[in-house]
Amino acid sequence: MRYLCLVHFDGNEVFGKLDAPGKIQLDIDSLGYNEELEASGNLVATQALQSANTAVLVRVREGRVSTTDGPFIETKEQLAGFILIEARDLNEAIRIASGIPLAKLGTIEVRAIYDIPRHEGAAP
Repeated sequence: MRYLCLVHFDGNEVFGKLDAPGKIQLDIDSLGYNEELEASGNLVATQALQSANTAVLVRVREGRVSTTDGPFIETKEQLAGFILIEARDLNEAIRIASGIPLAKLGTIEVRAIYDIPRHEGAAP
């Protein structure tokens, strides 16, 4: 089963406390863990995100498109990236998520992937 590990943290807090060597070490640790997950067959995809300040919300209502520049969430922690994994069950997904280096500095949200079923008569 696939699980999405959403990485949330307060960039100002985390990066404000880390010096340049600390930031480099976090990158090294993160890439190293990605390589471990790839070697074990658990990694499907991973990507870091740019700051929430670069985000745009897109909505379509009554045929009209509207956009809002970020950030949007009234919280200090922002979505910073994701790791899509393959795990036997939720317990294994949680074990994998607990190894993500940023789990020590923020929060990892683990969510099962919902595979949208193909319905008869639907467009391919």
